[in-house]
Amino acid sequence: MKLKVASLLFCCICIFGNIGAQDYQGPKRHIDKILKNAASFSQYYINADHEALANAYCKDAKILPPGKDIIAGRATIEKWWIVPEGVKILHHKITPTEIKVIGKHAYDMGYYEGKTRKKDGEEVSWKGKYIIVWKKEDKDWKIYMDMWSGV
Repeated sequence: MKLKVASLLFCCICIFGNIGAQDYQGPKRHIDKILKNAASFSQYYINADHEALANAYCKDAKILPPGKDIIAGRATIEKWWIVPEGVKILHHKITPTEIKVIGKHAYDMGYYEGKTRKKDGEEVSWKGKYIIVWKKEDKDWKIYMDMWSGV
């Protein structure tokens, strides 16, 4: 009986232990840089630093916002991220579940969350899932393609 319980416990740990686990594949220095750049992206958004936010993207980057046309190029992407007057991003966090580096490209997918204070003072939380394609540009990892959706 003890062996059956121990075996069942072991199976549960093996099956359910990986739920929510991170799957990072590639050289650690590249993974670490992508994670750092993703965290910087969130901070730029919170700080309303639109120039730095735009420079997190490749020169030929594209974003695919839900329900909108594809937006291409840094200047146009910068305009996309400007929030309306009186609106403040209070929180933004990217939580990757998978990152794979393949040569000079990588992809990163996971979940995002945030909180916005609207003009009237109301705070709204939001979350969703995303996939980012990264590209090595000027010896740094930049966002080449960015797509997200709500949960």
